[in-house]
Amino acid sequence: MSARCDDEGKNRDESRRGCPIGPSPWNTHSGMERTIPRRSCDLIEPRLSQGELLSAYWPILVVSFAASLIATPICRRLACRWGVTDQPDTFLKTHKKPIPYLGGVAIFIGWAAGIGLAMRMFGLDGSQADIDPSEPKMLGWMTAGILLAGLLTMLLGLADDLRFMRPVVKVAGNVAVAILLIACGLGDELVRVISTLAHIELSDWITLIYSVPVTILLVVAACNATNLIDGMDGLCSGVLGIISLGMLIVAAHMHAYSGWAAPNVLRVVICLAMLGTALGFLPYNRNPATIFLGDAGSMLLGLNAAVLILLFAEGVFNLRWMLASVMAFGLPLADMFLTMARRWRAQKPLMQGDRSHFYDQLLDRGWSVRRVVLTSYLLAAFYAAVACASIVVRIRYAGLLYLGVFALTIGAIIKFRMVRVEPTTTDS
Repeated sequence: MSARCDDEGKNRDESRRGCPIGPSPWNTHSGMERTIPRRSCDLIEPRLSQGELLSAYWPILVVSFAASLIATPICRRLACRWGVTDQPDTFLKTHKKPIPYLGGVAIFIGWAAGIGLAMRMFGLDGSQADIDPSEPKMLGWMTAGILLAGLLTMLLGLADDLRFMRPVVKVAGNVAVAILLIACGLGDELVRVISTLAHIELSDWITLIYSVPVTILLVVAACNATNLIDGMDGLCSGVLGIISLGMLIVAAHMHAYSGWAAPNVLRVVICLAMLGTALGFLPYNRNPATIFLGDAGSMLLGLNAAVLILLFAEGVFNLRWMLASVMAFGLPLADMFLTMARRWRAQKPLMQGDRSHFYDQLLDRGWSVRRVVLTSYLLAAFYAAVACASIVVRIRYAGLLYLGVFALTIGAIIKFRMVRVEPTTTDS
């Protein structure tokens, strides 16, 4: 790998002592737990420069972008030929003419192409033990599991795009995908980010018992949050592109200070794959859209965000970075909770479609589609910028900052009366 330090052995030894990576699925039980200082690693000189990271990773972004850019018009043509289109209505689907689906297939192709290239470049298939010498096979198993989880999520959403699927069936599919990720070693120790910080020793079985439901909830919430925000041309793909950029900045910071540890590489790879495929799809999906993501694409982007949040949680004292990734994903989460709250107040089924979303409300107030989408991009950039602030502030101050943003979000929702119930609203 061209960007590595000359003395790789020394770099690996230092990375085990450095901040912020701690026990991970490939070294937790190998007797190689790392001593992590409580002090922020901002006071330590970075091991890798921005130029080294850029030279090592730029092909992944380019390949994901190019694959998505090329695959999207092909999928659009096939959707038109096979009649796989989204028909407009007078309530939720306000586009003027049928729009092809299968955008999710193009998103998957770009995403998988980037990760596949990374497996070849960095040995994420477990073939190159020099990235993490402790358990390279576990790293390959996790990477393959992420790809398989993405494929299953895309197929689940595609089945709903082709033929309506009950919400409970989709949620069951999300749960199955979450269990697959846990079986591959991702999210099976999620509660350690809290227990370690609180100096609570938990056995492996207790850790697993508490981690499983939290990981499942995270995956289900992320997949549905991005599915819910996919309601306007270019909205979901653009917002998730901004989210991935915010997470990438945080991941690159961790990588620069912690060296070539396997979790660092995997975080950056997943961020770049999501960013590239979203950017390649966006030219066809922006207003006026010529192809839609569908549930296949929106849920895949949500799964990718959930995987990144779980990866940021890997290690000792990584609560700081996990919270940063959750904050970067703040806009889809805020819209999901707003929608659920509004439906609950209206005494409607929580899984039944309506116009409770913030973007629908802005559109109903006379805003144009482009103005709503641009405002959403700015909001997503705001949450991502707050997440990146974790790089320069200590965790105690970052926590206060996140609480302030949460209070600001609640205040804005109340200020603009977005939870109010319209008596004239009808369901589809």
